[in-house]
Amino acid sequence: MRKEDLDHVFEPFYTTKIMGKSGSGLGMAVVWGTVTDHKGIIDIQSEVGRGTRVDIHFPAGRYETLPEAREIPEVIDSGQKRILVVDDLEDQRTITLGMLKRMGFNATAVNSGEAAIDLLSRSRFDLLILDMLMEPGIDGLETFHRSLRFNPDQQAVIASGFSEQEHIKEVKTLENCRYLKKPFLLNDLRRAVQEALEASEKS
Repeated sequence: MRKEDLDHVFEPFYTTKIMGKSGSGLGMAVVWGTVTDHKGIIDIQSEVGRGTRVDIHFPAGRYETLPEAREIPEVIDSGQKRILVVDDLEDQRTITLGMLKRMGFNATAVNSGEAAIDLLSRSRFDLLILDMLMEPGIDGLETFHRSLRFNPDQQAVIASGFSEQEHIKEVKTLENCRYLKKPFLLNDLRRAVQEALEASEKS
């Protein structure tokens, strides 16, 4: 790749492809977030016409026995809970909706924080699942803060591939908001949803 592209390769939404047709520009940004979260480094060498080499280095560590995770049922007792998914990428909305419906929830999706706030001004949802980075418009954290105008006890899960971002650090301090690492699997989403709904019932 060209040096001017190489200099920006880890930036969210930077892409040489046509947005909406061949990629979002988030792939390498998610890789960078995952590697740095594990205290690793990435070295990329690239030359136009010859190819690209990517080396990823992680610090040595010791294997430890992880604590046994609490079992989460395959289908959660949804109790007619309503969940709103907010993500600017259509494929991400579709995947998340499919996961939630598989768990038995009544789930709806919108493509921006602004659309979510408009909907929340007219309708109530038990849980919001918000993408952190949404272009253009307000991000997931701002969407959550604005949602509190309509429901001060609103529960939310914010998903992002960048756990070291300042916004994500703020999310981790909020009582009614949980962080979900992207990319996530069905069990990851199930656990986050279950914990958020349990917290809602206790409040």
